[in-house]
Amino acid sequence: MKEKRIGILGAMPEEINGVVSLLKDKKEIVKGMRTYYTGTINNIEVVVVFSRWGKVASATTVTHLIIEFGITEVVFTGVAGAISQDLNIGDIVIANSLVQHDLDARPIMKRFEIPLLGITELFSPKEILDSTIEKIDELVGNGSLIDLLSSKQRELFSLTSQKVVVGQVASGDQFFSSNIEKENLLAILPDVLCVEMEGAAVAQVCFEYDIPYVIIRTISDVANENSVVDFNEFVSQVASKFGFEIIQKLIKW
Repeated sequence: MKEKRIGILGAMPEEINGVVSLLKDKKEIVKGMRTYYTGTINNIEVVVVFSRWGKVASATTVTHLIIEFGITEVVFTGVAGAISQDLNIGDIVIANSLVQHDLDARPIMKRFEIPLLGITELFSPKEILDSTIEKIDELVGNGSLIDLLSSKQRELFSLTSQKVVVGQVASGDQFFSSNIEKENLLAILPDVLCVEMEGAAVAQVCFEYDIPYVIIRTISDVANENSVVDFNEFVSQVASKFGFEIIQKLIKW
């Protein structure tokens, strides 16, 4: 059995900076316009990297992690826009399935079907998913994440409460910034909780290499006309803190 080595990907540079500061015996390796940080957290070997944005970039990054660094599992943290009306800014979504909402090779194959794999969605491996849900439920349940924020930050983002939701995440090379886009997506993928630009691509690579993975998203905006304003402020003030705390909690497996 291979020694555990966890690949930690962040969808924003701000999200990995705090994690990098946790590394012991840190080394930097630059390749393919990416900086990979190796070291240990809680005596567990990890490799930390900014995934870069979009499906191609993130798939390239995780493939390199698997082939060059020999990682045995993947943790991906980032932000996402809410599609479900039940989600609020600050909620945590853990993907139990992922779909590429912009994948459409009709009439050759049905919509969302991944070529050559014959499936339309990827399901997160149960063991790592269950462990992640348990740990993040504990963080959110005892208020550890919201307590990281100042009263001003809570007021700015209306963060009076927080919940963990498990469900389907959709990925595509598109930033959602209108209610019309949300409605159109829900019409074809009614179970989608949120949208982002990397998760399903990372999941596909991990599936093909038989690497356990988990995709965790903090809701940064509600994917409407205010998304651009909400997004930048949220990432810098909130998501980076949440991601840092979540990774610390998870790397105690």
